[in-house]
Amino acid sequence: MPDSSRAASAGLWRDGDFRRLWFGQTVSQLGEHTSLVVLPLFAVLTLDAGAGQLGALRAVGQTPVLLLSLLAGAWVDRWRTRTVMVLTDAGRALALGAAAVAGLLGVLGLPALLVVAFAVGALSVFFDVAYQTSLVRLVTRDQLVRGNSALEGSRSAAQIGGPALGGALVSVLSAPVAAAAGAVFFALSFLSIRRMRRPERLPEPSGTPPRVRRRVVEGLRFVARDTSLRTVCLASAAFQFSFAAVMTAYLLFLPRDLHLSGTAVGLALAATGPGALLGSLLAARLPGRFGHGAVLVSAAALGDGVFLCVPALHGPPAVTVPALLAVNFVFGVGGQLVNVTVMAVRQTVTPDGMQGRVAATITFAGMGLAPLGSLVGGVLAGVWGARTGLLVAAAGMLLSPALMALSPLARLGRALPSPPRAPADG
Repeated sequence: MPDSSRAASAGLWRDGDFRRLWFGQTVSQLGEHTSLVVLPLFAVLTLDAGAGQLGALRAVGQTPVLLLSLLAGAWVDRWRTRTVMVLTDAGRALALGAAAVAGLLGVLGLPALLVVAFAVGALSVFFDVAYQTSLVRLVTRDQLVRGNSALEGSRSAAQIGGPALGGALVSVLSAPVAAAAGAVFFALSFLSIRRMRRPERLPEPSGTPPRVRRRVVEGLRFVARDTSLRTVCLASAAFQFSFAAVMTAYLLFLPRDLHLSGTAVGLALAATGPGALLGSLLAARLPGRFGHGAVLVSAAALGDGVFLCVPALHGPPAVTVPALLAVNFVFGVGGQLVNVTVMAVRQTVTPDGMQGRVAATITFAGMGLAPLGSLVGGVLAGVWGARTGLLVAAAGMLLSPALMALSPLARLGRALPSPPRAPADG
C-alpha cells in the first residue's frame, strides 16, 4: 500500500466522528436486516397470516423505496445528515418497540403490523440516503473509497448476520422479543450517531430555496446530463431488473430442477455474504492500483457473468451445492467491488449540494424496475422452464457491465475527477 493511502486509511480510523458513524450505521443495518425477517415471521407465527397477507406485508415494507426515495434525496440535501439519521433511528426504535410491547400483550393485529412495516421501510429510506451523503461531508475526497469500503463492509456483515439473528431470536425466544431486539439495535445507532460533533459542510444556499418538486427535478436532470452518472443509473436499472428475474427463476430452479432442500438453498445464498466482505476489502485497494474504470467493468462482468454457470449444473447435491457456493461467493465479491467503487465515483463527480438527490435518483431507478423483473423471471420460467428462463435472465445481467464498458466510466484511472459546481438553487 502506498504511503499516502496508508496515511489516509489511518487518519480515517483516528477520526472519532467517522468511527461513530461506522458503528451507528453498522448496528442500524443490523437492526434493519433483522427486522426484514422478524416482521414476516411475526405475521406468520403470531398472527397466522396467509400467503397473500404475507406478500402484502413485504410489499408494504418495500413500497417506500419507490414512493420516497426522490423526496428523501431532495430533503437530505437541505438538512444535516446527523439530524436525519438520529431522528430515523429514534422512529424505527419506537415503531419496533411498540410492536414488541403490543405483541407481548396480545393486542397487535395485522393492520398495525402493516403500519409498522411501512414506517420502518420509510425511515430506512431516509437513513440510507443520509448516511451515504454524510460520508461526503465528513471525510476528504481521497478517503471516500476507504470510507465506503468500511461502511459497505459493515452493511455486508449485517446482511449475513441480521436475517440469521432474527430467525434465531424468533425460534429460541419469540417474535415480540425479536422485534424488541431490533429496536435495541436502532437505539444503539441513535446513541452513537448522536455523539457526532463535527459541523457538517452544508452546501451554501443561493437565493430562496426552491420547492421540493423542483429540487427533485433538478436531481433527475443532473443525473441525466452527466454521462458518468447517467451510465451508473442505466447500469443499475439493468442490473436490478435482470437480477430480480434471475432470483425468481433461481429459487424455482434450485428446489425443482436440482432437487435441493430448503437448508441447501439457504446455504448457497449465504455464500454471497462472505464474498461481499472480501469485495469490500478489495475495493479499498484495487481501484488505486488498477484504475477505477478497469475495476468497475471487470468486477461487474465477473460477478454478473458467473450466474451463467448455474443453468449448466446437473447431478446430486454433493456436486451442485459446492458449485453454487462458489458461484454465489464470486458474485458477492464482484458485486461488492462494483457497489463500493460506483459509490466513490458517484460521490466524487457529484457536487455536495446534489449528493442526496443523486443517490436517491439512482436508487429509485434501480429498485423501481425490480418488481417488474421478478414478474418477467416468473414468466420466463413458466414458458421455457426454470433452466432456460434462468439462462436468459442471467444473460441479461451482462447488459450492466456492457453499458459501463462503452461509457467514460471504463476510462477512469487511479485518481477520481474533481466534482463540478452544483447548479444554483433558486
